[in-house]
Amino acid sequence: MEVFEQYWSAVQFKVCVNCIDSDGHGNCRLSGEEECGLKAHFPKIIEAILSVRDHRIEPYIESLRTNVCASCRHQTPDGTCSFRSRLNCGLDRYFPLIIEAVEDIRFGSEAHRDAFGDGR
Repeated sequence: MEVFEQYWSAVQFKVCVNCIDSDGHGNCRLSGEEECGLKAHFPKIIEAILSVRDHRIEPYIESLRTNVCASCRHQTPDGTCSFRSRLNCGLDRYFPLIIEAVEDIRFGSEAHRDAFGDGR
């Protein structure tokens, strides 16, 4: 399996199954003009996450805003986003889980949990 596909599978398993816009089995129910931000921006999301190596979430969020949100149709030139402000952005809502899924593939599950202090 290609690495990109591994990232997508990991994100679907960790995020899509829990998403409020899914059917509970990871199948997206968004249609028409509504589009899953995760699907629409996935390559850029992966690039944004992989460009960061930090134990804090803030650098990941900064990378997301710069590399993904800046080109999203919902964000205005001044950096505000009506979707984010109304808590409608699934990408923003689930970003910690997305990071975790990607980093689990990138570094391996155990190394990632230890880095974020979740190791047991």
